[in-house]
Amino acid sequence: MKALSRKACRGGRPSDGIDHMGNWVDRTPVHDASRQGQALQLKQLIESGVCVNLVTVDSITPLHEACLNGHIQCVQLLLSAGAQVDARNIDGSTPLCDASASGSLDCIKVLLDYGAKVNPPLFTASPLHEACMGGKPECVKLLIDMGANLEAHDCHFGTPLHVACAREHLECAKVLLIAGANVNAAKLHETALHHAAKVKNKDLIEMLVEFGGNVYARDNRGKRPSDYSWPNSLTGKCFEYYEKTPRTLSQLCRLRLRKALGLSAVEKVYKLNIPQRLIEYLAYT
Repeated sequence: MKALSRKACRGGRPSDGIDHMGNWVDRTPVHDASRQGQALQLKQLIESGVCVNLVTVDSITPLHEACLNGHIQCVQLLLSAGAQVDARNIDGSTPLCDASASGSLDCIKVLLDYGAKVNPPLFTASPLHEACMGGKPECVKLLIDMGANLEAHDCHFGTPLHVACAREHLECAKVLLIAGANVNAAKLHETALHHAAKVKNKDLIEMLVEFGGNVYARDNRGKRPSDYSWPNSLTGKCFEYYEKTPRTLSQLCRLRLRKALGLSAVEKVYKLNIPQRLIEYLAYT
Protein backbone atom coordinates (compact mmCIF):
# COMPACT_ATOMS: atom_id res chain seq x y z
CA MET A 1 0.00 0.00 0.00
CA LYS A 2 1.27 3.46 -0.82
CA ALA A 3 2.66 5.58 1.96
CA LEU A 4 0.50 8.45 3.15
CA SER A 5 1.28 11.78 1.54
CA ARG A 6 2.78 14.68 3.43
CA LYS A 7 -0.18 16.85 2.53
CA ALA A 8 -2.62 14.37 4.01
CA CYS A 9 -0.59 13.97 7.21
CA ARG A 10 0.84 17.44 7.57
CA GLY A 11 1.82 18.53 11.04
CA GLY A 12 3.71 15.33 11.86
CA ARG A 13 2.63 12.71 14.34
CA PRO A 14 0.31 14.17 17.02
CA SER A 15 0.53 13.06 20.63
CA ASP A 16 -2.94 11.49 20.72
CA GLY A 17 -1.87 7.88 21.18
CA ILE A 18 -2.75 6.81 17.66
CA ASP A 19 -0.18 5.17 15.42
CA HIS A 20 -0.44 7.54 12.45
CA MET A 21 2.37 5.84 10.58
CA GLY A 22 0.43 2.60 10.27
CA ASN A 23 -2.38 2.02 7.81
CA TRP A 24 -4.07 -1.01 9.37
CA VAL A 25 -5.82 0.34 12.45
CA ASP A 26 -9.23 0.13 14.06
CA ARG A 27 -11.72 2.94 13.72
CA THR A 28 -10.34 6.18 15.08
CA PRO A 29 -11.84 9.44 16.36
CA VAL A 30 -11.54 10.89 12.85
CA HIS A 31 -13.58 7.96 11.52
CA ASP A 32 -16.20 8.43 14.22
CA ALA A 33 -16.49 12.17 13.63
CA SER A 34 -16.85 11.62 9.88
CA ARG A 35 -19.47 8.92 10.30
CA GLN A 36 -21.52 10.95 12.76
CA GLY A 37 -21.27 14.21 10.83
CA GLN A 38 -19.50 16.05 13.64
CA ALA A 39 -17.89 18.69 11.45
CA LEU A 40 -16.54 20.86 14.28
CA GLN A 41 -14.86 17.93 16.01
CA LEU A 42 -13.46 16.73 12.68
CA LYS A 43 -12.08 20.20 11.97
CA GLN A 44 -10.35 20.25 15.34
CA LEU A 45 -8.85 16.80 14.75
CA ILE A 46 -7.52 17.85 11.35
CA GLU A 47 -6.04 21.05 12.77
CA SER A 48 -4.32 19.00 15.48
CA GLY A 49 -2.52 17.08 12.75
CA VAL A 50 -4.49 13.84 12.63
CA CYS A 51 -4.02 12.01 9.34
CA VAL A 52 -7.20 12.01 7.24
CA ASN A 53 -6.14 8.92 5.28
CA LEU A 54 -6.05 6.45 8.15
CA VAL A 55 -7.73 3.19 7.18
CA THR A 56 -9.41 0.47 9.21
CA VAL A 57 -8.72 -3.25 8.91
CA ASP A 58 -11.27 -3.28 6.07
CA SER A 59 -9.58 -0.31 4.37
CA ILE A 60 -12.35 2.16 5.16
CA THR A 61 -11.19 5.77 5.30
CA PRO A 62 -12.89 8.67 7.06
CA LEU A 63 -13.97 9.91 3.63
CA HIS A 64 -15.80 6.63 3.03
CA GLU A 65 -17.63 7.11 6.33
CA ALA A 66 -18.63 10.70 5.56
CA CYS A 67 -19.85 9.86 2.05
CA LEU A 68 -21.83 6.80 3.08
CA ASN A 69 -23.73 8.94 5.56
CA GLY A 70 -24.08 11.97 3.29
CA HIS A 71 -22.22 14.41 5.55
CA ILE A 72 -21.21 17.05 3.01
CA GLN A 73 -19.39 19.35 5.48
CA CYS A 74 -17.20 16.49 6.64
CA VAL A 75 -16.54 15.46 3.03
CA GLN A 76 -15.39 18.98 2.20
CA LEU A 77 -13.15 19.17 5.28
CA LEU A 78 -11.52 15.82 4.52
CA LEU A 79 -10.92 16.56 0.85
CA SER A 80 -9.46 19.99 1.54
CA ALA A 81 -7.12 18.33 4.05
CA GLY A 82 -5.82 15.91 1.45
CA ALA A 83 -8.09 12.87 1.73
CA GLN A 84 -7.54 10.41 -1.12
CA VAL A 85 -10.59 10.88 -3.30
CA ASP A 86 -10.42 7.44 -4.96
CA ALA A 87 -9.37 5.36 -1.96
CA ARG A 88 -10.75 1.81 -2.12
CA ASN A 89 -12.02 -0.27 0.78
CA ILE A 90 -11.69 -4.04 1.00
CA ASP A 91 -14.72 -4.47 -1.28
CA GLY A 92 -13.25 -2.15 -3.90
CA SER A 93 -15.70 0.67 -3.22
CA THR A 94 -14.56 4.28 -3.49
CA PRO A 95 -16.04 7.26 -1.61
CA LEU A 96 -17.96 8.07 -4.81
CA CYS A 97 -19.53 4.60 -4.66
CA ASP A 98 -20.60 5.26 -1.08
CA ALA A 99 -21.96 8.73 -1.86
CA SER A 100 -23.94 7.21 -4.74
CA ALA A 101 -25.30 4.48 -2.48
CA SER A 102 -26.44 7.06 0.07
CA GLY A 103 -28.07 9.19 -2.63
CA SER A 104 -26.16 12.35 -1.70
CA LEU A 105 -26.02 14.54 -4.80
CA ASP A 106 -23.99 17.18 -2.94
CA CYS A 107 -21.32 14.67 -1.91
CA ILE A 108 -21.16 13.28 -5.43
CA LYS A 109 -20.66 16.75 -6.91
CA VAL A 110 -17.89 17.65 -4.47
CA LEU A 111 -16.08 14.36 -5.06
CA LEU A 112 -16.26 14.88 -8.81
CA ASP A 113 -14.91 18.41 -8.39
CA TYR A 114 -11.91 16.87 -6.62
CA GLY A 115 -11.31 14.49 -9.51
CA ALA A 116 -13.09 11.33 -8.37
CA LYS A 117 -13.22 8.72 -11.13
CA VAL A 118 -16.76 7.99 -12.25
CA ASN A 119 -15.63 4.79 -14.01
CA PRO A 120 -13.58 2.27 -11.98
CA PRO A 121 -11.50 -0.62 -13.36
CA LEU A 122 -13.34 -3.38 -15.21
CA PHE A 123 -15.40 -6.02 -13.41
CA THR A 124 -15.92 -4.09 -10.18
CA ALA A 125 -19.04 -2.38 -8.92
CA SER A 126 -19.16 1.24 -10.07
CA PRO A 127 -20.80 4.31 -8.54
CA LEU A 128 -23.56 3.81 -11.12
CA HIS A 129 -24.15 0.27 -9.84
CA GLU A 130 -24.40 1.60 -6.30
CA ALA A 131 -26.88 4.32 -7.24
CA CYS A 132 -29.05 1.73 -9.00
CA MET A 133 -28.80 -0.66 -6.09
CA GLY A 134 -29.96 2.06 -3.72
CA GLY A 135 -32.74 3.23 -6.02
CA LYS A 136 -31.44 6.78 -6.49
CA PRO A 137 -32.57 7.94 -9.97
CA GLU A 138 -31.29 11.50 -9.49
CA CYS A 139 -27.82 10.15 -8.74
CA VAL A 140 -28.06 7.79 -11.70
CA LYS A 141 -28.81 10.72 -14.01
CA LEU A 142 -26.00 12.86 -12.60
CA LEU A 143 -23.45 10.06 -12.95
CA ILE A 144 -24.54 9.40 -16.53
CA ASP A 145 -24.27 13.10 -17.33
CA MET A 146 -20.71 12.98 -15.96
CA GLY A 147 -19.75 10.14 -18.28
CA ALA A 148 -20.54 6.99 -16.30
CA ASN A 149 -20.27 3.85 -18.40
CA LEU A 150 -23.77 2.48 -18.96
CA GLU A 151 -22.34 -0.98 -19.67
CA ALA A 152 -19.94 -1.17 -16.73
CA HIS A 153 -19.89 -4.86 -15.83
CA ASP A 154 -19.53 -6.23 -12.33
CA CYS A 155 -18.63 -9.92 -12.20
CA HIS A 156 -21.34 -10.55 -9.59
CA PHE A 157 -24.12 -8.10 -10.48
CA GLY A 158 -23.76 -7.58 -14.23
CA THR A 159 -24.57 -4.13 -15.62
CA PRO A 160 -26.27 -1.26 -13.76
CA LEU A 161 -29.47 -2.19 -15.61
CA HIS A 162 -29.29 -5.72 -14.22
CA VAL A 163 -28.98 -4.24 -10.74
CA ALA A 164 -31.87 -1.79 -11.17
CA CYS A 165 -34.16 -4.56 -12.43
CA ALA A 166 -33.15 -7.12 -9.82
CA ARG A 167 -33.93 -4.52 -7.11
CA GLU A 168 -37.15 -3.40 -8.89
CA HIS A 169 -36.05 0.22 -9.14
CA LEU A 170 -38.22 1.19 -12.10
CA GLU A 171 -37.17 4.85 -12.29
CA CYS A 172 -33.47 3.98 -12.25
CA ALA A 173 -34.01 1.45 -15.02
CA LYS A 174 -35.90 4.03 -17.06
CA VAL A 175 -33.13 6.62 -16.72
CA LEU A 176 -30.60 4.03 -17.89
CA LEU A 177 -32.70 2.91 -20.84
CA ILE A 178 -33.48 6.43 -22.03
CA ALA A 179 -29.76 7.22 -21.85
CA GLY A 180 -29.06 4.26 -24.14
CA ALA A 181 -28.25 1.30 -21.88
CA ASN A 182 -28.25 -2.02 -23.74
CA VAL A 183 -31.56 -3.62 -22.76
CA ASN A 184 -30.32 -7.04 -23.84
CA ALA A 185 -26.91 -6.98 -22.16
CA ALA A 186 -26.25 -10.41 -20.68
CA LYS A 187 -24.75 -11.69 -17.46
CA LEU A 188 -24.19 -15.43 -17.94
CA HIS A 189 -26.75 -15.09 -20.76
CA GLU A 190 -29.22 -13.63 -18.26
CA THR A 191 -30.81 -10.35 -19.35
CA ALA A 192 -32.55 -7.62 -17.39
CA LEU A 193 -35.81 -9.13 -18.60
CA HIS A 194 -34.94 -12.37 -16.81
CA HIS A 195 -34.47 -10.36 -13.61
CA ALA A 196 -37.79 -8.58 -14.10
CA ALA A 197 -39.50 -11.95 -14.62
CA LYS A 198 -37.97 -13.39 -11.46
CA VAL A 199 -39.21 -10.51 -9.31
CA LYS A 200 -42.65 -10.72 -11.00
CA ASN A 201 -42.73 -7.00 -11.87
CA LYS A 202 -45.17 -6.43 -14.73
CA ASP A 203 -44.41 -2.70 -15.09
CA LEU A 204 -40.71 -3.43 -15.40
CA ILE A 205 -41.33 -6.16 -17.96
CA GLU A 206 -43.50 -3.87 -20.10
CA MET A 207 -40.90 -1.10 -20.00
CA LEU A 208 -38.03 -3.40 -20.96
CA VAL A 209 -39.98 -4.82 -23.90
CA GLU A 210 -40.89 -1.29 -25.00
CA PHE A 211 -37.15 -0.53 -25.13
CA GLY A 212 -36.45 -3.64 -27.18
CA GLY A 213 -36.08 -6.37 -24.58
CA ASN A 214 -35.86 -9.81 -26.21
CA VAL A 215 -38.58 -12.06 -24.76
CA TYR A 216 -36.97 -15.07 -26.47
CA ALA A 217 -33.50 -14.66 -24.94
CA ARG A 218 -32.32 -17.73 -23.05
CA ASP A 219 -30.13 -17.74 -19.96
CA ASN A 220 -27.43 -20.27 -19.08
CA ARG A 221 -30.15 -22.71 -18.01
CA GLY A 222 -31.81 -22.42 -21.40
CA LYS A 223 -34.80 -20.58 -19.97
CA ARG A 224 -36.66 -17.63 -21.48
CA PRO A 225 -37.89 -14.83 -19.20
CA SER A 226 -41.43 -16.23 -19.42
CA ASP A 227 -40.21 -19.51 -17.90
CA TYR A 228 -39.84 -17.69 -14.59
CA SER A 229 -43.54 -16.71 -14.50
CA TRP A 230 -46.60 -18.76 -13.67
CA PRO A 231 -48.73 -19.33 -16.82
CA ASN A 232 -51.91 -17.64 -15.53
CA SER A 233 -50.24 -14.87 -13.52
CA LEU A 234 -50.20 -11.23 -14.61
CA THR A 235 -46.57 -11.50 -15.71
CA GLY A 236 -47.23 -14.86 -17.37
CA LYS A 237 -50.06 -13.39 -19.45
CA CYS A 238 -47.89 -10.38 -20.22
CA PHE A 239 -45.15 -12.59 -21.65
CA GLU A 240 -47.68 -14.69 -23.52
CA TYR A 241 -48.97 -11.55 -25.26
CA TYR A 242 -45.48 -10.32 -26.19
CA GLU A 243 -44.37 -13.72 -27.45
CA LYS A 244 -47.39 -13.98 -29.74
CA THR A 245 -47.68 -10.36 -30.85
CA PRO A 246 -45.10 -8.85 -33.25
CA ARG A 247 -43.81 -5.36 -32.51
CA THR A 248 -45.47 -2.54 -34.44
CA LEU A 249 -43.66 -0.89 -37.33
CA SER A 250 -43.38 2.34 -35.32
CA GLN A 251 -41.69 0.48 -32.44
CA LEU A 252 -39.26 -1.23 -34.80
CA CYS A 253 -38.40 2.08 -36.47
CA ARG A 254 -37.80 3.76 -33.11
CA LEU A 255 -35.51 0.98 -31.91
CA ARG A 256 -33.62 0.90 -35.19
CA LEU A 257 -33.09 4.66 -35.28
CA ARG A 258 -31.94 4.86 -31.66
CA LYS A 259 -29.50 2.04 -32.31
CA ALA A 260 -28.16 3.85 -35.37
CA LEU A 261 -27.68 7.05 -33.34
CA GLY A 262 -25.57 5.15 -30.82
CA LEU A 263 -24.43 6.68 -27.54
CA SER A 264 -26.15 9.88 -26.46
CA ALA A 265 -29.03 9.01 -28.78
CA VAL A 266 -31.45 11.27 -26.91
CA GLU A 267 -29.23 14.33 -27.34
CA LYS A 268 -28.94 13.58 -31.05
CA VAL A 269 -32.70 13.04 -31.37
CA TYR A 270 -33.40 16.58 -30.14
CA LYS A 271 -31.16 17.94 -32.89
CA LEU A 272 -33.10 16.23 -35.67
CA ASN A 273 -35.17 18.41 -37.96
CA ILE A 274 -38.39 16.47 -37.41
CA PRO A 275 -41.77 17.22 -35.76
CA GLN A 276 -41.78 17.57 -31.97
CA ARG A 277 -44.18 14.67 -31.64
CA LEU A 278 -41.68 12.35 -33.31
CA ILE A 279 -38.85 13.68 -31.15
CA GLU A 280 -40.85 12.87 -28.02
CA TYR A 281 -41.63 9.41 -29.32
CA LEU A 282 -37.99 8.67 -30.08
CA ALA A 283 -36.86 10.06 -26.74
CA TYR A 284 -39.51 8.13 -24.76
CA THR A 285 -40.79 11.31 -23.18
